[in-house]
Amino acid sequence: MFTGIIEKIGTVKKVTRLSKGAVLQIEADELLEGVKIGDSIAVNGVCLTVTGMSGGCFTADIMAETMRRSSLSDVTSGNRVNLERAMAADGRFGGHIVSGHIDGTGTVTELKREDNAVWVSIKADPSILRLIVEKGSIAIDGISLTVAYVDDRCFKVSVIPHTGEETTLLSKKLGDSVNLENDIIGKYVEKLLGTDSRQQKNSDFSAMLSENGFI
Repeated sequence: MFTGIIEKIGTVKKVTRLSKGAVLQIEADELLEGVKIGDSIAVNGVCLTVTGMSGGCFTADIMAETMRRSSLSDVTSGNRVNLERAMAADGRFGGHIVSGHIDGTGTVTELKREDNAVWVSIKADPSILRLIVEKGSIAIDGISLTVAYVDDRCFKVSVIPHTGEETTLLSKKLGDSVNLENDIIGKYVEKLLGTDSRQQKNSDFSAMLSENGFI
């Protein structure tokens, strides 16, 4: 489990392409202190398993499903990536619950400065937008952020200087792809409510709520 508080920006040193997957080598330096082979590190929000370490770098395998679901399919040597080690049991919970399992990608459509912050607008699929609520949490490339605006086409976050300096988000260009992970609590609520892709409520559950005076 992760929190969405980025620990370090790493650099992709090598990408070995397979038929559908890939192997990444990422320079992480001091972030690897205490890390063992088999540990998890979130790379741009994608939970990857450390398979090797050498010279301040770690390697990780990317399966075909991860390539299809995330923007790691576009990563090349020299790219900068957000890194976070799995949360320690005695650590502070500074962000929100982030699993490192990407729901899909979005596209950066606007970067607009307002005083000391920058508004970032991201276009996303309706299947992702329906689980985003204003003032709720979203992980963008592994960064825990608060949603400031959402409609049926896009959502927006306002990025403070510290977040801009410590992550790669504000270095994105219009049209760039970013990894998105919805708040896991919202996903469980949707499942329990029995909603489908068109947000239709399960009739039995709705009837139960009505009978008990909730709706």
